[in-house]
Amino acid sequence: MTNKKPLFILAGNGSNYNRGCEAIFRGTRRILTENFDKTRLLIVNSYLSNEDFKIQSSDDTDSSHVYGFMRKPYKRFDRYWFLYKTMRVVTPKSVKHVMYKDIVNWGKDASAVLALGGDNYSLDGGVPPTLCTDLDILVRSMGIPMVIWGASVGPFIKLPEYEKYMAKHLKDVHIMAREPETVRYLANLGLTENVYRVGDPAFLMESREPEGIDFQIEPDSIGLNLSPLMARFIKRTAGSPDKWKNLSAEILNNIIKKTDRNIYLIPHVMGYPGNNDYLFLKDVLSQVSDKSERVTLIPPIYSAPELKWIISKMAIFAGARMHSTIAAFSSFIPTLSFAYSIKAKGMNEDIFGHNNYCISPEDLCPEVVVEKIKFILRDSSDITEHLKKRIPEVKDLAMYAGRILKEIVK
Repeated sequence: MTNKKPLFILAGNGSNYNRGCEAIFRGTRRILTENFDKTRLLIVNSYLSNEDFKIQSSDDTDSSHVYGFMRKPYKRFDRYWFLYKTMRVVTPKSVKHVMYKDIVNWGKDASAVLALGGDNYSLDGGVPPTLCTDLDILVRSMGIPMVIWGASVGPFIKLPEYEKYMAKHLKDVHIMAREPETVRYLANLGLTENVYRVGDPAFLMESREPEGIDFQIEPDSIGLNLSPLMARFIKRTAGSPDKWKNLSAEILNNIIKKTDRNIYLIPHVMGYPGNNDYLFLKDVLSQVSDKSERVTLIPPIYSAPELKWIISKMAIFAGARMHSTIAAFSSFIPTLSFAYSIKAKGMNEDIFGHNNYCISPEDLCPEVVVEKIKFILRDSSDITEHLKKRIPEVKDLAMYAGRILKEIVK
């Protein structure tokens, strides 16, 4: 490396409408700041729209940050759509250079490309992560270190041939694994030398009290995050969004009836069509038979640090979005995880050594949720004390990623 400030390309993260993606970025920025004297960042995210890009880039006033597109948003039948479809057929190997042109243009000066996003290298989206693997291939062809950053990877067991492909593909990248399930899975694929055990960068994001908050947070309250995404994992709802919404209303009804606490519905992903926690929770609340004044729906106006502050005021938190639970864990709040994927179970095992504070999709029902909440409330003092001891260690693991990166790029 020269005396020039190192340039890191942060690629693949989602829009800040996903507060988990925002938390990943904020934690990553802190890791880089504390491990490198000065840095430059090219931030190439997957934005919802051109307007989303303009908002996010204008909100960041750091002059060392430049924003670009992971790939330019396009609509069906517009010129980018036709270009993409044509190149896929005519010159498929050239597609990457057009789709990732911001990365290509800046790549010659980059010290490394960090793939952010947390769970992009998985089947959680229902399809193989070709957008990510195409990027890996492009970056490696440019001679730049490619780092999967603070992530869960796999499993790809449902697609055996693709799993074989990924076992070979992943040998050429550095993998910063944020929980032990990923480390074990990759070891079973024969990947150990390029796998590093770290913590999720979101653990390092500081909370911030919102200005002009227009609702009162009552003591001893329950925070609840449910997401529309869970519909595809709940067997008893057969993947039906409406059935999952009805089940969620039953869960909320049962919490209202079986506890005497105030309940705050806390969205953590907004803005995404069909995957908007706020709109989902609003519909769930409309179906609740007991229109209790004890239930408050948090509006979708708060940033990731502000939502973390709100979550930190709860006596207990129950969440589907993993980064909503990370906000709770890192605030020492006893937390119930609705564990629909490898990442939530791996995170709980890492923090507690067990999955007693998780509910798997096949077990999710109103009675079990209330039973688990009461179980956690009974043990809340012990859980809080354990978190106060364990979370600093997890934060150290998250910061450790920066020290590994220094070795990779030196």
